[in-house]
Order: sequence, then structure tokens, then C-alpha cells
Amino acid sequence: MVGLLILKQMYNLSDAKVVDMWTQNPYFQAFCGESRFRWDAPCASSDLTHFRKRIGEDGVKKIFEISVKLHGDKILEKGVVIDATVQEKNITFPTDTKLMCKIISKCRKIAKEKGIVLRRSFRRELPKLLKEIRFNKRSRDKKKVKKARKRIKTIAGVLIREIKRKLPRDVYPKYAN
Repeated sequence: MVGLLILKQMYNLSDAKVVDMWTQNPYFQAFCGESRFRWDAPCASSDLTHFRKRIGEDGVKKIFEISVKLHGDKILEKGVVIDATVQEKNITFPTDTKLMCKIISKCRKIAKEKGIVLRRSFRRELPKLLKEIRFNKRSRDKKKVKKARKRIKTIAGVLIREIKRKLPRDVYPKYAN
């Protein structure tokens, strides 16, 4: 109960929210002394209210004073430790349509830099395919979306193979592999 009160104060949460966060967040559970992750709530949110009323305002102040005294100089540290494992990463799945479009634009850029004339650039077809994919949440368009994604992947493969064929291997070994 004391740990929940401290977390409630630290993160400015309501009683119900701190109990919900406790069930979802292993860091909250470790802070409160749990050694293993638990899926059930530690108590009802109303129990926090009853506990606060029972210990009174002076009891809550004593809890916060003791927690500050326990940690002493550690609270005054200037450095902050950030756990990067829980931060969101800007990573997309390799078969994503967005990445296929990046491949297509990169192939066009390489062809332009090296003076390669492409048989087809697919400049008109690609925007139409992307428009079909845009509303992919609709259940009736699943087949169209799947077909459009497959076509974009095919276009990327076609452009890669064409550029590989037309690049001189001895002059540009970076792209010719």
C-alpha cells in the first residue's frame, strides 16, 4: 500500500489508474517489492482510499519523509539513467510496402545518376497501387490490397534486376552485386 501511495504521488495518478498501471508495469511491481510479475491487481482502488484515511494526513507525510531519508543523497544525483529497451524504436518490418517504395525510388535515383535508361519506370502505376492500399482496413478490399502489395514488390524486383544487368560490373562494383 505504501509503494502504491508513493507511485500515485510520483506520477500524479488517480487511485484506480495506479492500480491499473501496477498490473501492467513490471517496474511498478518491482518498486512495491514483488519478486515475480503478477497479472492480478494488488488491491481494489477503494482500499487505497481507506488506507489513506486510516493512517491520516500525518501518516502520509511520514511515509514520504522516510522514503526521502532512506535514499538520502541518491535523490540528489545529477545523472539520469534511461532504460532504452522500453522506448519505441523507429523500425519497420522488411516486407513493408513503404520499404518497397523506398527501394523503387532508390533504383530510379541510381539509374538517373548512372545514365541508365529504364525500360519502364512505373511512375504512373505506383501511385495507383498506393491509392488502393491506403484504405486497407476494409474487409471487402482485402484481395485488392494483397494484389497491390504483391505488384509493388514485383516492381521493386524488376527495377533491381534491370539496374544490376545494365550497370558495368568493373566500374560500379558497389551496385553490381
